Amino acid sequence: MSDKTGSKKLWGGRFSTDVDQTMLRFSESTGADSPMIAEDIWGSEAHALMLAKCEIISRESLREILTWLEKAREEHAAGRLELKMELEDVHMNVESYLREGAGPEAGGRLHTARSRNDQVVTDFRMRLRRWLIDIREALGELRAALLDLADEHVDSVMPGFTHTQHAQPMTAGFWLSGHAAGMARDDERLAAAYEHTNLCPLGGAAFGGSSFATDREYTAKLLGFDGVVMHALDAVQSRDFAVEALSALSALMVNLSRLAEESVVFSSAEFKMIEVDDAFATGSSIMPQKKNPCAGELSRARTGAVVGRLMELLMLLKALPSGYNRDYQNDKPPTWDACEHTLATLEVLAGMMRTVTLRTERMAELAGLANFLVRERGMPFRDCHELVGALVGALVAEDLTLDDHARVAEIMTEAGQAMSAEAVAEIVEPIACVHAQKSLGSTNPDEVARMVGVLREALDEDAAEIDAVRGKLQAARDETDRLVAEALAE
Repeated sequence: MSDKTGSKKLWGGRFSTDVDQTMLRFSESTGADSPMIAEDIWGSEAHALMLAKCEIISRESLREILTWLEKAREEHAAGRLELKMELEDVHMNVESYLREGAGPEAGGRLHTARSRNDQVVTDFRMRLRRWLIDIREALGELRAALLDLADEHVDSVMPGFTHTQHAQPMTAGFWLSGHAAGMARDDERLAAAYEHTNLCPLGGAAFGGSSFATDREYTAKLLGFDGVVMHALDAVQSRDFAVEALSALSALMVNLSRLAEESVVFSSAEFKMIEVDDAFATGSSIMPQKKNPCAGELSRARTGAVVGRLMELLMLLKALPSGYNRDYQNDKPPTWDACEHTLATLEVLAGMMRTVTLRTERMAELAGLANFLVRERGMPFRDCHELVGALVGALVAEDLTLDDHARVAEIMTEAGQAMSAEAVAEIVEPIACVHAQKSLGSTNPDEVARMVGVLREALDEDAAEIDAVRGKLQAARDETDRLVAEALAE
């Protein structure tokens, strides 16, 4: 049943009745906006300081406004700031809290020269940039884990693959540093997305700017932005920064899913090349012997979720007319979801790679004789697996190893795979194959070690840049706090 009773809205002067409760529940966004409370309060403080600087509001009004915004900030930090659904969104909740404390006269002055349209997209950009910094830091942790492991295994031989078939041997360091190399570009894309996100739209007002002589650059500086979105209409309606961010996250997740897939496949009984630590695996409810590499499996699944959120955002924005549209209210849930999924995936994969065990003997076994039989003799991998297993068993029984080339040749010939001792010597020494590679970027251990060094330098540079970005935002927050304290002390 329709219920047309409810609270009077701050914007409700033009309306004779309040919003239907069904419509209110359909249209309110307090849950989606709640991650932006801190940004909304910070943005309001900077806006108030700008209004006073430009003599649009009095210093007395500024003190009243800042007093209650600081109280709202304290209440939020303590978890006591209640968001009321009937106030529709975070912005109206904060403004209502201010008006109740400072009174409608002073409280109402805060909204001078701004609209919810430019306010919400400012909050959106501020919250998203924080996500991007956190994600870049987590990506750095995974890159470091891969490079550390690669450094330990620059000459640990393993099979390489094309078409999921055994190809030429490579080293584990080459495999791991290959993933790290792709992730370095992922960081570049995230940094570019941050650059386009960190521009201030505040001051665009509803879409056409304000009749007041405001100082948009001053507000942008207080909020830690690198500049302003110049065009007021563009400032209010553009969401391509979010599309760019989710595109970068989608590309990153697709890269992560390759590593996740290999963690699943390489830890299987057929490969046995790696073992995922117990902390990143689970068991079976019916088969106690099983160890399931769930960290990798769930990472693959979350890749689909992130790419899906990008598609949701693109479809939301398709064919919207100029200016603000209420459709924009739905731009934040897919963005927050994509960020949460990506950050969680990075953290679990970094932990998994920090604790994974590389079974180098098994890798070498598959890269040597087994690799030869699959590639050169066309044997199915399952048959090859059984043959090499039987060979190793026979050698162990005779207290021999694969280095006993003549005996290996005899056993293989008896099994129907004739070969000479000389051929065995070449086959079981795949390290010689990787050392034979001489080109730039090859799997030669010396070249792998060089590339790991280059990638580590790039990682250190990225980490320093992230620290600088975070420091700039903190400096802006500190400067806002200083000006707030100064105004309140007057």
